[in-house]
Amino acid sequence: MGGGSKPQPGEITLAHHGVLFLDELPEFDRKVLEVLREPLESGHIVISRARDRVSFPARFQLVAAMNPCPCGYMGEPSGRCRCTPEQIQRYRNKLSGPLLDRIDLHLTVARETTALNPIQNDGETTTSASARVAQARERQQQRQGCANAFLDLPGLREHCTLAKVDESWLETACERLTLSLRAAHRLLKVARTLADLEQQDAIARHHLQEALQYRPAALN
Repeated sequence: MGGGSKPQPGEITLAHHGVLFLDELPEFDRKVLEVLREPLESGHIVISRARDRVSFPARFQLVAAMNPCPCGYMGEPSGRCRCTPEQIQRYRNKLSGPLLDRIDLHLTVARETTALNPIQNDGETTTSASARVAQARERQQQRQGCANAFLDLPGLREHCTLAKVDESWLETACERLTLSLRAAHRLLKVARTLADLEQQDAIARHHLQEALQYRPAALN
């Protein structure tokens, strides 16, 4: 976060306009993680001391990784995991709901089998994916003057409109999954981005469904 007797910038400021990667996320002190909440929303961090009050820029992209359980083997076919449900819940409870709300994409990644010469798949290449992302970002800039992540509430209402039937569907889904209003707004931004990646002017139901799959409540 930064600090000291004479306030100095911390890692989140050094990552300004870049990526901050936190490995083994639950192992960080919870108080430190909670301080991330405000910079993730506002894009800056304020350090206050007796004689100084300094605001540092902190517009970074947060990427984090964690194990599924304390031992890290939950879900493996080998059955090596011996963690109890209470231990797993205690481990996951190190991350608060408000912090998880501010992370838009939650993905579970299975361990790959060991292969010295893996078979090449026919999926999308990094080059083609990068080109699609650049095209989607340019589409957003032309439409609203910023990336979807920076849309405010009026911008959401203008650029993330839904068909009435899809709006009702999303409201029902958010109620069933007990998603906060913040999570719902972030879900809309992700759906808008998925539509942009497909060069679609309107957000469709399948964009909402895919965005919903990335919320933590949909993964548990």
